[in-house]
Amino acid sequence: MEKWRWTTITRETKTIEFKTGTGLGAPRSTPLVSVNGLKKYFTTLPTFLERRLAGASPKITRAVDGVDLHIHKGETLGLVGESGCGKSTLGRVITGLYAPTEGTVEFHGDNIQMIFQNPYSSLNPHHTVGQIVGAALKKRGVSRNALQDEAVLLLRQVGLRHEHLSQYPRQFSGGQRQRIGIARALATRPSFIVADEPVSALDVSVQAQILNLLEELRAELGLSYLFISHDLAVVHHLSDRIAIMYLGRIMESGPTEAIFHNPRHPYTQALLGAIPRIGERSRLSELAPGQALAAVNPSPGCKFQLRCPRKMAVCEHEPPEPSHVPGDPGHAVWCHLTERRALTE
Repeated sequence: MEKWRWTTITRETKTIEFKTGTGLGAPRSTPLVSVNGLKKYFTTLPTFLERRLAGASPKITRAVDGVDLHIHKGETLGLVGESGCGKSTLGRVITGLYAPTEGTVEFHGDNIQMIFQNPYSSLNPHHTVGQIVGAALKKRGVSRNALQDEAVLLLRQVGLRHEHLSQYPRQFSGGQRQRIGIARALATRPSFIVADEPVSALDVSVQAQILNLLEELRAELGLSYLFISHDLAVVHHLSDRIAIMYLGRIMESGPTEAIFHNPRHPYTQALLGAIPRIGERSRLSELAPGQALAAVNPSPGCKFQLRCPRKMAVCEHEPPEPSHVPGDPGHAVWCHLTERRALTE
């Protein structure tokens, strides 16, 4: 098993080239974040009754099962998939909240921070906003005398006011609490932020405000994002590139417009078909169930085969390799249909 490596490199790095057809971007300078062969498995021990009655053995859930991703400076990569596909787990491994089972994460920047889905549960209800933001500023080495001034500047940057410093999270709306979470993330001056469903718990009108704020901060501060979401419309608005994830693996990746206008994987096509349209039925309903079962008892072949409406015999025993989409070196698909050029144009 390969030893995990998480590195922070602050010096200039040399230029490298990616292999053509990986779907992880055309040749560019060294990525800010490189994820290579990343795996994260969780083991669930059987209960005493299960052991006595059935001799049950531990269950292994392959939440992340061999992921390669590259994110460049100033770029937003949208990570999309249904609930339970491993998106959040991948984000937590990248930030170091979870230790990986196998693989490497290389970070060529100054700092990684995370914005969480639920802005209330991620903030200490017993601390004021000043204490929450101040704790992050202290980690950056800000002196006690400068803490308040720095905290005020951060609040203004996210659209809050000076008087909010003395208030508690329960005194704010959901959108305001998420702004506090963003201010806390910015306090350490990160170059890369993992945003895990940051607007899914908010009203639609508030979602737009937070998304616009994230875009403004990216332009102003030169930030890069891994933006995790199940909402394709939100990802379309914010992302330069998109990666489609299913049961711990990437199914398709490429530029945002290529994914939306030329989806090649059956799962991507079903996700896009699930976007609400008047008078049309969601294409997700065409897929067979079985996602949770496959996560614990994976087949040796394609992860998606149990639900795929276009399954072939090869899908049962052979995992697909990434295939380059003709005319688009940044667009790749992990599907035997693409390998055999059998997808409908």
